[in-house]
Amino acid sequence: MKSTHRFPRLPAAVGAVAAVLLLATAPGCALTDTGTPVPVPSPAAEAAAYCRALHRELPETVAGLARSATEPRSELTAAWGDGAIVLRCGVPRPDRMSDPQAHAIEADDVNWLLEQREGTGPRFTTTYREAYVELSLDKRFAHDTGPLVDFAGPVSRTVPPSL
Repeated sequence: MKSTHRFPRLPAAVGAVAAVLLLATAPGCALTDTGTPVPVPSPAAEAAAYCRALHRELPETVAGLARSATEPRSELTAAWGDGAIVLRCGVPRPDRMSDPQAHAIEADDVNWLLEQREGTGPRFTTTYREAYVELSLDKRFAHDTGPLVDFAGPVSRTVPPSL
């Protein structure tokens, strides 16, 4: 015996809209939460372990900017202020470190190589550490090294000196 009760069919577009709304309200999955695109480094296992430890110690705010998502998500990358400050851990040793004319800065016992970039803010890379930590700042930080202080403690605690 067949049932004569029929369920009404919804147009496919209504189903698609419902699926998008359901996904958008899922935790950590908003339509606008795409994250800052950040290339993920490929360090050796030992350096990656230091980077994972660093990731757990990173501050929630830097220079008044809240931590934001990176894309793809990785324990080797972090961002603040939707990409105004981007950290990558386990990057290769910069060629510029071999230049005797290169500029460096020290912030709370952590040394950083300074690289001025055209059209944007500076890039800093730790020196004398078991893993290289790179910090890229946008142009609003062109003459402000203050954010380095926020990273000195976490780097000191998690990435041992190489000397």
